[in-house]
Amino acid sequence: MKQTYPAQQLAPGPDVIAMRVNQTIAALCFLASLIGLLALGCFGTSESRAAGETRQPIPIQLSFDRPIDASAAPFVLASSRGLFGAEGLAVTTHIASGWPDAIARVAAGDSDFAVVDINVLIRFRDKSGAPPVKAVFVLFNKAPYAIIARKSRGVRALFDLEGKTLGVAEGDFSIWFWPALARQNGIKIATVKQAKFSPAVREPMLSAGQVDAVNGFSYLAGVNLRDRGVPADDLAVFRYADYGCEAYGFALIVNPALAAAKPEAVKGFLRAVIAGAHLAIKEPARAVDEVIGRMDGGSRELELERLRAVISDNILTSEVKRNGIGGIDPARFERSIDQMAEDFKFQKRPSAADIFDDSFLPPLGGRLIN
Repeated sequence: MKQTYPAQQLAPGPDVIAMRVNQTIAALCFLASLIGLLALGCFGTSESRAAGETRQPIPIQLSFDRPIDASAAPFVLASSRGLFGAEGLAVTTHIASGWPDAIARVAAGDSDFAVVDINVLIRFRDKSGAPPVKAVFVLFNKAPYAIIARKSRGVRALFDLEGKTLGVAEGDFSIWFWPALARQNGIKIATVKQAKFSPAVREPMLSAGQVDAVNGFSYLAGVNLRDRGVPADDLAVFRYADYGCEAYGFALIVNPALAAAKPEAVKGFLRAVIAGAHLAIKEPARAVDEVIGRMDGGSRELELERLRAVISDNILTSEVKRNGIGGIDPARFERSIDQMAEDFKFQKRPSAADIFDDSFLPPLGGRLIN
């Protein structure tokens, strides 16, 4: 009988080996791809988390050197219409006790920005050891300084002030430019008597005829006197800017540390204020409604008259229409310092560059306003 043996297992051929190698490589590639996708997902998550962190708004403190009125409309609108928020800023406001307090807050870093008259900044910077606070934006292209007189008191033209009594409120810095104004217009300043009193009685003194004219801001004293019942046709308003005064007015000053550390935040703040100015000029009535909501009392009619006066006399000037809002003409600024020097002896006369920094302003196309 023929004996049979179990068949032996055959070794795999070359084709089978190649197929198995390809399957192994494919599996390894799939695993590598999966690991890569997981890593990419984790990276994307951390990127999103980082982006979320950078989107947190930057807290900003803004100080005003006086209670809010219609002249603050660009800042109020930048806040209420979300313009600051769109720039990644969370802005809160503070009312300082006056311009010295407002500047001191910015210098110390208690406020990031403050709205003050640029001329008080000029004199502040002349003090020994004064911190290098600068203005970065000018809101009032023309200072609101004015002499408001009663025609019934015999003052119908500026030179009629000779032999009259001019009321000057304590702390009213607009009087700093009176010597230059008088000289430019041929007024014998020694013949004009000055009566000094508290700001609270400035308008009552003129309306009662106790003085012949008062020095002050056209959009404040001039409007307030009409509100007190003085007939508009009995008031003569002599705006300094119409008689040769070169001074700029309210400006935005910035804390030097913030300007150095977060320049984009400063630029964003200015863009928002410019957009707020656009809205105030376009729709002053709506702007006043929002300002009134931030005031402690106030007449809508009075504030609307005030805002319209500010826009036409101080903000939307011919210079602004040509050169855009926010900047200065350095030559004009230098002349304004010379005019101030007729009433003030500088320890070291500043230059425009010592006081104003235009590096945070948008290009001209972003500042044109009509």
